[in-house]
Amino acid sequence: MPRWSVLRVTEAPSIAGDSDDPIWHPLQHFGLTAFGANVFAARADGQTLVDEHDETASGQEELYVVLEGSATFALDGEPIAAVRGTAVAVTEPSVTRSATAGSAGTAVLVIGVRPGCFESTWRESHFVHVPRA
Repeated sequence: MPRWSVLRVTEAPSIAGDSDDPIWHPLQHFGLTAFGANVFAARADGQTLVDEHDETASGQEELYVVLEGSATFALDGEPIAAVRGTAVAVTEPSVTRSATAGSAGTAVLVIGVRPGCFESTWRESHFVHVPRA
């Protein structure tokens, strides 16, 4: 396996179910083992990108980043409008979440991992003036 890889998300292998499903680019293609990463791209306006679910069983935290277009997230039923460049962090696994594309071509990056798996190499002093959400 190579020590590093580079490719456009659209060039990553994709899994395309029926036309009701978004195009799924599982970034595990790179051989990642520290966290899960996927990109979901809408084929149509209003398409479900992330089915309603929670991560209670897995205990995972998830980060969603809108790469293209816009999406409406539902977090415990509360709608959140997110445009390109918006990051949505769900740190509580029991939160029910879903995402719907605003238009065809909307792409959302999803990263998930169990709490405690990440250890920063930055010093605490780097974050003194960074507010917490």
